[in-house]
Order: sequence, then structure tokens, then C-alpha cells
Amino acid sequence: MSLAARVAAAPRPFDAAKGREAADSLGATGLWRDLIEGTAGSSPYLARLIAQERDWLAEAEASAPEDSFAAILADVAAAESQKETAVRLRRAKRRAALLIGLADLGGVWDLQAVTGALSHFADAALAAAADAAMAAETSGPLAGLGAADAGLIVIAMGKLGARELNYSSDIDLICLFDNARWEDAYQEAKARFIQVVRRVVKLMGEMTAEGYVFRTDLRLRPNPATTPVCIATEAAEHYYESVGRTWERAAFIKARAAAGDRAAGARFLEALTPFVYRRHLDFAAIEDAHDMRLKIRAHKGQGAQFRIAGHDVKLGLGGIREIEFFAQTQQLVRGGRDASLRDPTTRGALRALEAAGVVDAASRETLDAAYVAHRTLEHRLQMIEDAQTQTIPTAETARARIAALGGWPDRDAFEREVEARCLEVRAVCDRFFRPEALGPQSDGPEDLAALGFARPEQAAALMEGWMSGRVAATRGERARRRFRALAPTLVAKLGEAASPDEAIMAFDRFLSGLPAGVQFFALCEANPQLMDLLAEICAAAPRLATYLGRHAGVLDAVLDRAFFEPLPDARALTQDLAAALAQAEDYERALDVARRWAKEKTFRAGVQVLRGVAEAHEAGRAFSAVAEACLAALYPVVVAEFARRHGAPPGGGAAVVAMGKLGSREMTATSDLDLLVICDTEAEDESAGPKPLPATVYYARLTQALIAALTAPTAEGALYAVDMRLRPSGRKGPVATRLAAFRRYQREEAWTWEHLALTRARTVAGDAAAREATEAALAEALAAPRDARKTLADVADMRARVADAHRAERDDPWALKHARGGLMDVEFAAQAGLLVTGVVGARAPRAALGLLAEAGWLPEADAEALRAAHDLMMALQHVERVALDRPFDPETAGPGLRAAMARAGGAADFDALSEKLHTAQARAAEAVDRALAPRR
Repeated sequence: MSLAARVAAAPRPFDAAKGREAADSLGATGLWRDLIEGTAGSSPYLARLIAQERDWLAEAEASAPEDSFAAILADVAAAESQKETAVRLRRAKRRAALLIGLADLGGVWDLQAVTGALSHFADAALAAAADAAMAAETSGPLAGLGAADAGLIVIAMGKLGARELNYSSDIDLICLFDNARWEDAYQEAKARFIQVVRRVVKLMGEMTAEGYVFRTDLRLRPNPATTPVCIATEAAEHYYESVGRTWERAAFIKARAAAGDRAAGARFLEALTPFVYRRHLDFAAIEDAHDMRLKIRAHKGQGAQFRIAGHDVKLGLGGIREIEFFAQTQQLVRGGRDASLRDPTTRGALRALEAAGVVDAASRETLDAAYVAHRTLEHRLQMIEDAQTQTIPTAETARARIAALGGWPDRDAFEREVEARCLEVRAVCDRFFRPEALGPQSDGPEDLAALGFARPEQAAALMEGWMSGRVAATRGERARRRFRALAPTLVAKLGEAASPDEAIMAFDRFLSGLPAGVQFFALCEANPQLMDLLAEICAAAPRLATYLGRHAGVLDAVLDRAFFEPLPDARALTQDLAAALAQAEDYERALDVARRWAKEKTFRAGVQVLRGVAEAHEAGRAFSAVAEACLAALYPVVVAEFARRHGAPPGGGAAVVAMGKLGSREMTATSDLDLLVICDTEAEDESAGPKPLPATVYYARLTQALIAALTAPTAEGALYAVDMRLRPSGRKGPVATRLAAFRRYQREEAWTWEHLALTRARTVAGDAAAREATEAALAEALAAPRDARKTLADVADMRARVADAHRAERDDPWALKHARGGLMDVEFAAQAGLLVTGVVGARAPRAALGLLAEAGWLPEADAEALRAAHDLMMALQHVERVALDRPFDPETAGPGLRAAMARAGGAADFDALSEKLHTAQARAAEAVDRALAPRR
């Protein structure tokens, strides 16, 4: 069917004489004549194209527009030289623009077909330009290769990436090369790819007598001010993974490989998926997008009033960018969890958001209709003179020309429709970025300020968002009604937080993770302790609340009646984790399983600390048992993976030794793992596997693999930080120590402080025989004869040097570790006593102090003073480490956290706790002075 026969409507001619002249020159009749008259009479640019391509247009009129378009693309691909390519591309651009414009204005193609055709032509032009630019490489590593064969990747961004190109768009590109193909000639290939891309830009954008094809913008690449126009894929990946920003994440929503090696481009974009779409709900993206909206408004001088003259259809009030921000922000926030939201097109994204229940049907329909109308108007503005503009003219006659080209009956109708549509878009988008008020029952900014919120407007906006259905949990009226009943208690408790603003953000993250709210809110009504716990966590423990916001699923365990009971011992936990690891499909998934398991268990222990359910020594045992289980269950998994390449462990195997707080079972929520690895092998031993290794190398690499299994940030994050500095010779020593060398070192070279550290040591994982031999070596080192006077003098000297290094903290009672009479002082006394007396059976100071009193080394009163101070400070440290990611400061701590500290310390209030702590540390300091004093 011909173009003329399919014309359903035509624009009105603004300049009727010019329209008639153009139609007469083509001999156009009927609907075809109406279209030509309206187009040429309203668009000087299209009138020029009609005149330039009169003969081609007369031929094209007899064909379907799809066939004519296919012929244009074929003509582009037929060029045989760079010069011929430049000519053919510009001729094809004129014909494509004219054909698409007539099909658009005549109603033959809708917006999607129009933008798709423009984008398809741009892809074809880029492919032709890339190959022509490569053909110019007659020597060097790229000679004789096409763009795809050489690994040149042209990534289309923005409107071209989403296949939403407009008539006068720049095309935003990122040009890369697959560096894996050029390892042997990297620098030379890189230099040549830069020249190739410069040729592509010239072929596309240079203005010649034939015109230009597309203005090309390469500034979306990493650090455009300092990087060349074509960079290696590896360098680009490193940039985005390390310093990529929110706006770059949003830009890559629309990215696709448009020319060159599309397969390599697709692999590159796949590798960036975790950068673009975060696994967890990412509400920081909302704030970033809102900031961008505000900056654009400020830059464009936008206010609340709409003015048609000079209005920017793209960046102005209620414009295209508002709709795009709305869709892209939702995609960034939720696309990590829901892949169905990752549609690169704006309209497709809106449909996906409606299907996922993120936006309601009415809002989607409003934004979709406005987007189509805005983009169509944008096209009409650009058709006038092929100008890269989205601004409605200020002159009334110019606006009348736009109305005529767009088919409006008159200028007034055009202006009324545009204003109404822009105000509708602003209203819908503002409901998302600045939700409507909760209603008379909600707390306004004034009330929230009185409760201690430093940013009450932001807090009120969050609450308004909950009640306006921004989150799925409160989308229904029943859910909002139930939540409204719970809100007063929640807000009052959040106001008691060290930082109420952080606490309400933490609760918002939790609430946004719920797929539905009615059942959960009903559950809270039936179980008030659940909402109390949530509010308490957000109010008193920002660090724990942040975790909860990322892992709302752990709340299922809160409803288990065993949640507040002590965790099982390390043996039972090891069996539980080992069973879970056995179900993992591969090694990487096993590491993720271990991380999820540990997070659930440490969350449970942390809540017990916050609630005061677990005493300090119970909490320490719980956190330590979780860590011990991770080591014991993961060690055989790591060994099995390592043995696939290097064979089974040679000799008698290895033992993992826990030092520090893990060794004494006193870990807190944020403790590192202090570890040693002892291997029971001879130097000449070697593994028997596909790639055998000498024993020393084998165990060194196995130890590094174990450390990586614990510390590597997988999709579930890291498991633990590991510190191996307590090994013989510290950082200078091998990461895995042979048992014989360990014995010799402890006997002949170890310092007193190293023997102090051994008082906490115990094996927690490894081969049974190696563990038994290592335990014997530890006992041997501790039982060795020593000079008591020298040992006490060494310990006293260490205490003095540590005190000097932490002078600023010695007089601060809340510096629990380094204060005078603090935890380190107590540990010095207990460990020194164990060394000089040879008392065995205790690793933790709490137990050691009792045994030392029984042995007569400590007076009972001093032992009690040290034990009381240690228990108090450990209880406070547990709350501090669960609640905060920074040291406790009584001056900035909120009422909720101060109350939790007082409860943990067994004090009536915080003032009483401060006095109790000061007294306990003073008594402890005096007892340590006596314990470390020279003895006869």
C-alpha cells in the first residue's frame, strides 16, 4: 500500500503558498497532495528536503514506506570506500528524515515506529561508519579487520540505546575495545582504535556540502576529560565498579551494543548489571534523582507556574525528563530484585512498573499518554528547522506554526492542551518524590521536630509516602488503616534514637522490602512485641537497623519462639551449617550460603544483646560459636575445592587456631577473626594432584584460599575480616607455619606478648590429627618454665607502652578497651597470671580471674573487682558493637541507646551507669597495679 493511500491525517499548511508550490512540483494529488502541502507549508526544513529529493520522493510514493526505508538502509551498506560512505550516509539521512517525517505527520507510523526507524537508521549508519573507518587501517594490528572482528564495541546510550531517537538527537556513544583480544599488542591496538573512533565521529558528524548524519557525543565515557575516545573494556569495568555514580547507573539502563562487536558489547553490559541494578532496595537512588530534578529546575528557572512561551518540553515543568526520572528511579530502586523492571524504553518501563504493582494504572496511563504527546511535540519543534531544540517558541506566530504542523485546530487549543498535560505530569511525579500528606492523624514537621528529628520535613515526607502507597506494604486502604494505628508508637520510639533521622530511614528501608503489608500489620497488632522490637532496633541500634533494612527476611525468625533463647553450641551450629553447605550447587554458592546463615545467626544474637536477654559472657559465646561453626564447616569445603587442582593435604594436615576474642569465646558483633594456621608436615612433603605443590607452598596457598572464603565480598557480602598478625614473626612469617617450626619458635624466639596471646589460643577447625598435635604444642608452650619477675616486668612495660600510645583514651571511661582500668588492663592482669602460675582450664579473663584467686595469685577482693569491671565493660561493649558502627559517645547518644546501655550495665539510669563504670574502672586499675607489681 502506498504512503499516500495510507495517510489518515495531515498537518495544516501554515504557509499555504509554499505548500501549494511543493505539491505542484511533485504533481501530487488527493491525500498525498494534502500531506505535502501541510508539511512543506509548515516546515521549512522538510520543504527543503522535498525540493532536494523530488525525484526520489516521486518514486518512493509508489512504494510502502517500509520498503522505501529498507532500500535506504541497503544503499548505506553498499558503500565501498570511506569517501563514498560519507556521501551515501548523508544522502540516506536526508531521505530517511523525509520519509519518516511524512509517515509521522501523515499518521502512517506511530511514535514507536518513528523513533524505532530513526534509531534503526542510526545503527545502520554507525555500522557502516565503523567498517569504513576500520578499512582505512591498511597497516598495523587492525589492518584487514572489520569492526566486529577487531573487537571494536560501540555502546549506544540515551535515546539511541533505548531506540527512542528523535529527529535532531545527538547520539550518545561509549566506544570500547575488547582488550582480551589484544594482550600481545595492547598499546599499539589501543592507539589505532582511538584513530578509528575519531574517523567514525567525523564520518557521522562533519558538516559537508551534503549535510551531516548525526552529531556524536562521547562524553558519557568514564572521566571524559582525561580518557581517550576509545578505552579498554577492562578499564571501563573497573571504573564503574569502583567509582561509578548514580547518574551513570541510570544512563546504563538504556545502554545496548549498537555496532561493531555486539557480542562482546553484550558481555560487557552483562558484567555491569550488578553496578546498575543493586541486589537490595536502593533508596539512595531516589534522593539522587530528586536532587537532579531540583538542579534542573533551578538551572531552568522553573517555578510552580507554567508559562507556554519558552517552555522546555524536555527539561521543563512536567516534561519528558520528569517522566524518565520517574521510571528510571523506580528501576534503580527495585530492578536489582525484579528483573522484569529492566526495560530500557520509557514506555516499557512504565508498563512493567504497573505490572509489578509499583505504580497504579491511572498514574501509568497519565504518564504514558503524556510521554507520547511530549515526544510528538518535540518532533514537531525539531521538524521546523532541523534544530536540536525542545523549547516552545516565545513568538506567537512561531507557536501558531507549531500548532499547524501538529494538527491542532488553532494556537489556543495547542497551548491549553500542552499546559494541562504538563501540570498532570508534575502532579503524578510529585506524589512519588514528595508524597501527599498523611492526613489529620499524621505527625507534621513541627511535631516531628519536637520529637528530636533534625530534618522533620524529610521524616514527614517518608511518613506521607508510606500512607500514599509509595511502598507496596501500604498500597491498599486496609493496610494504611492498620498501619495508621501502629504509627504513633513507632514514631515516638524512633524519636528516642541517637539519630531519629537515621532511624526513620532504616524503618523506611525495612517497610519498603515488604511485598504486602496487611498480614504483617495484623501480625503486629496481634504480637505488639514485634513492632516494639522493630522500633527499638531502629531507635537504639542504627547499625543493626541498617542490616535489617537490607535483610528484612530475617524477621521471620523473630516470630519463632526460640528466637530469644540462647543459640546452640558451636558443635550443633557446625552441623546445621554443614548440612546447608552440602545443598549448595557449587563453591561460590556455598560461600553465599555461609554468609546468609551467619547473618541470620548474628542478627539473632545481636537482638538478644539489645534486649538484654543475653548476658555479656552468653553473647560472647554466641557470636564466637557462629564464627567457629563457619570455620569448622567451611574448612573442608575449601580443602575439597583446593584439592581438585593440587591434591589432598600432604603430611598430617593442618589446624586452624583461634586467637584473641574468638579463642576466648568473647567475640562481639563486629569482631575480626584472629587466626593461625599450623600444618603438621615435613618440608620435603608434596601433594599428589593434577598440579602438585611442595608442602610449604600447598599450605600457604590453602591458607590464602581459606582467608578468601571468609573475607571475599560475594553477592552476599563478606563473612568476616581476618587478622593473621599473631602468627610467628608476624607479617614477616609465612601464613601457614609448620608444627615443628612453631614449637621451636615458641621455645626459643617468642616474646612475652606472644605467650600472652597463646593463653587464649585453641583449635577450631582442621584435620583431627593436626588439631590434636597443635593443642599439645600450645600446652607445651604455656607450660614452659619462665622467670615470673621478668614476665611481670615485661607485661607492666607493655601496659605502659599501650597506655602511652592511647593517652587520649586513658581518662575517657567510655573508651572501654583502652581506658585506665579498661578491658585491656584486665586482660593484661589475667593473662600474666596464667603465664606465671601455669594455671590451665581458662582462656577468658572472667574464668581465669576466679582460678587465679583460688591459686592464691590474686587476692579475692582484687579478683572480684577485676571480674566486676570486666563483666560491666563487656556488657557495654556488646551493646555498643551491636548498636553502632562508631565509638559510643554519651554526648550524642539518644535516649533509646542510653537506656539500652543502662539496662546492660544493670543501672537504674544512665547517670547511675556512668558512676558505676567510673568506680569499677578505678578499682580495676588499682587491682592491676598490684597484680603487675614486682613480687618477692
